[in-house]
Amino acid sequence: MTASMTSFARVESSQDWGTLVWEIRTVNHRYLEPHFRLPDNMREIEPRLRDLLRKNLSRGKVECSLKITRSEGNSQINLNQALLHELNGALEAIGEIVSKAKRADALDILRWPGVLEQAETDIGLIHNDAVDAFENALKQVQESREREGAELKQFIVQRLEGIGKETAVVRKFMPDLLKAQREKITQRLSDAKVEIDQNRLEQELVFLAQKADVEEELDRLETHINEVTRVLNTKGAVGRRLDFLMQELNREANTLGSKAVGVEVTQSAVNLKVLIEQMREQVQNIE
Repeated sequence: MTASMTSFARVESSQDWGTLVWEIRTVNHRYLEPHFRLPDNMREIEPRLRDLLRKNLSRGKVECSLKITRSEGNSQINLNQALLHELNGALEAIGEIVSKAKRADALDILRWPGVLEQAETDIGLIHNDAVDAFENALKQVQESREREGAELKQFIVQRLEGIGKETAVVRKFMPDLLKAQREKITQRLSDAKVEIDQNRLEQELVFLAQKADVEEELDRLETHINEVTRVLNTKGAVGRRLDFLMQELNREANTLGSKAVGVEVTQSAVNLKVLIEQMREQVQNIE
């Protein structure tokens, strides 16, 4: 299924210990590039989160942020008594050696890492809740990407139909254009009253007709149209393949324009390039 690389999801989960909020934003990128903003005590689950991303997404820049709020019943503050005794002993030792050393006040001591201890729920439980909520957010991201991908697919299909119509127009006009070109050259030679070997003239006219013939380019355009249609209906990541096909379509349109022998073909070549460019811009956002 065609999926976009642009999406956003927000999931809030309330538990006995508090609440957590996941926000996931995804934008187009050549590869899968995840970025996590997690509280320090959640860093342990980051490998699990990255593994979930790799299993569900193939491309895109993905920004994931987690916010945790503890409930009042789980935010009781305790003092690390053992560490306080150690700090006090160290301060007394410093005072005996350095007579003018200032004693630290209570706030300074509270700022010392580890002095304040928060009565915490089992951190493993919070980790599991965070992973579960992340899976829910990731599911929302996928659903959103698939919805937008379906719209992008329809957009591309419409442009493919337009390309098909333009190739049909060129096929319709080419025989008359080649005939008119042949008659124009013959008439100019006749008006100039230039004597020329008829066999040589015929060879040159055939050569010019071959140079102006765009049958091969039209065939390749139709082949690429069929391939784009097939890829759009393929499961998995198809963005890179579609991007390559856009380049091939553009190549054929350029060749068609360079061989144009009439205003009708020139206009069709311009229309083709517009349609292909419109598709190319949208393909950049397909996973």
